[in-house]
Amino acid sequence: MSETRATTPVFPPGRYGRRRDGRRRRPLPLIVAAAVFGIAALGVTWAYYQKFGQTDYRPEIIGWNEPADTQMVIKFRVRVPAGETASCVLRARDYQGYELGTRTVTVPAPDGGGEVVVSETVPTTARGSVGDVMSCRPAG
Repeated sequence: MSETRATTPVFPPGRYGRRRDGRRRRPLPLIVAAAVFGIAALGVTWAYYQKFGQTDYRPEIIGWNEPADTQMVIKFRVRVPAGETASCVLRARDYQGYELGTRTVTVPAPDGGGEVVVSETVPTTARGSVGDVMSCRPAG
């Protein structure tokens, strides 16, 4: 029986370049760039959240009806802070979910602020089946 022992190879000096020591080195510039990118992404996310995220304008659908093939009446409730005006985007859709019409309406706050019930007509291209309040934001 013969036995072969595995040993590390011996290379002639200078022939194959510098040998690695086996440890993986992490380049510091790559780590710093990743950290800077992560901080910048968090900053942009925070800025957009402050601008478009949480609002005091909270719409709630009460109902809708289709008095004709060319319009839909959407009734909704929205909370508007005192002294402010809301700009709400309304949308009418059919059974398949296709958009048939949109309309932007302005809703003034009641005295002292609070909830306002609004009923608005949205012109449509065909008979609608679903009414939505897509968003309410400060007007202007």
